[in-house]
Amino acid sequence: MSDTDLRDIEALDARKPDGIAVVTGGSRGIGAAIAGRLGADGYTVAVHYRQDAVAAADVVAKITAAGGTAFSFSADLAEPDTGTAFWAAYDEAAGALRDLPVHVLVNNAAIIVNGVIEELTPADFILQQQVNATAPFLIIKAALVRLADGGRVVNISSGATRIPFPGIIGYTMTKGALEALTLPLAQHLGPRGITVNAVRPGTTDTDMNAGWLRGNSEAMAHVVGQRALRRVGEPADIADIVALLASHDARWITGQIIDATGGERL
Repeated sequence: MSDTDLRDIEALDARKPDGIAVVTGGSRGIGAAIAGRLGADGYTVAVHYRQDAVAAADVVAKITAAGGTAFSFSADLAEPDTGTAFWAAYDEAAGALRDLPVHVLVNNAAIIVNGVIEELTPADFILQQQVNATAPFLIIKAALVRLADGGRVVNISSGATRIPFPGIIGYTMTKGALEALTLPLAQHLGPRGITVNAVRPGTTDTDMNAGWLRGNSEAMAHVVGQRALRRVGEPADIADIVALLASHDARWITGQIIDATGGERL
């Protein structure tokens, strides 16, 4: 690729806030915060969800109330042919926008099945693998013709890939696979000016963690005590990092795993 071609891609990149951002698992928690932040930055946000249509509609309503543009769509990432089904659902919801390129793809959707290796059933292991690792791979694969040159792919991993938690061993393996995808994909898509990075959140105050964290002063103190920054993460902490990676300012960052744990167990 010539220097002129690269400059053309960077020019496209600088205009990305006028484009479309797709956020998987965008109806709640970190995904909802990412969708809201990208909407505030000027993207038209496609909020993916599996079954909570009310929560997804609320995210869309908040984005539009703030002057942004958004729509939601449902797709089950546990389906074997995820890539085809996902983008078919997107096309149906996108309407006239379906033919526009996707500038940002955030692979955030994931499930956690608790259990040490002796407790984790084969079915639970396979389900986590499908939703957390196989689905993002297939969604990206099917999106290659849709992704704009100079676009962004951001994979949401987990601090568990760096910090051992035996009770979520299956989940950790799936996030490790997502990180392993990031580096070769960054190399492969680099000639198109597309950056690919991963973000590792630590324990974050979301509905997923509410059952054991919120209102539990002992658990809260334990989490805070392990962090250099001495507080529990908020969804906005992760959303702001994703927004940076999606921006023109991060055009020279690719193939990186960004630790977003607040300095957990440094």
